Amino acid sequence: MLLDPRATLLRGTEVSVTLGARTVLSNVDIAIAEREIVTVIGPNGSGKSTLLRTLLGILSPREGTVTRKPGLSVGYLPQRLALDPTMPMTVGRFLNLPRRVSRAAGAEALERVGLTGFAGRALTALSGGEFQRALLARALIGRPALLMLDEPTQALDQNGAAAFYRLLDAVREDTGCAVVMVSHDLHVVMAASDRVVCLSNGRVACEGAPHHVASAPGYQALFGEGTDGALALYRHRDHACSTIS
Repeated sequence: MLLDPRATLLRGTEVSVTLGARTVLSNVDIAIAEREIVTVIGPNGSGKSTLLRTLLGILSPREGTVTRKPGLSVGYLPQRLALDPTMPMTVGRFLNLPRRVSRAAGAEALERVGLTGFAGRALTALSGGEFQRALLARALIGRPALLMLDEPTQALDQNGAAAFYRLLDAVREDTGCAVVMVSHDLHVVMAASDRVVCLSNGRVACEGAPHHVASAPGYQALFGEGTDGALALYRHRDHACSTIS
């Protein structure tokens, strides 16, 4: 499937990133089209989070370019969020950081993630799944065209992760946003994505529709052939392999 440039929200071209003396990304090409769910996978240290932060503009590439659709609005869910358990913060207050939003906008975001009526709950009283949904609600404030999530289910069990991915799919269908996420959840993520980008040693080892990536030599060299069965665990998306030009 050739991505239509008119529908492309964000594109990284020959992106290389150096942190200290180490080259973390080398000549990475990636493009994100409207409404698609793209998951970036790879071993620890392969450059996944660095790629996400570079696409967000938090890091600057040493070489290459990152271009965004003019006026692109982005919602971001970070990998870790440290909260002081002694600080009495409600879900409603959290949605108002770093800038105040209307009560209606906050209620709409909470309803979208299945947390209607949670504005007065303490963040520290939420379960792991509820907390991730609250983070997602905050990222959805302002109806972004692109959601970027770094390991959004790392603290959830397999059932919780599958539920979160189903929620992401529903959010995409409801709002029309695209989703880019970094994940280790091979058992569900391969079937929860329209396209998968697999990084190895800071380079793209393979990419495409999940069933194509699962059988690619680069993927099997990293994760083995046994993950093919993961495609049926959540949902199978029968899309053609993606080519970016």
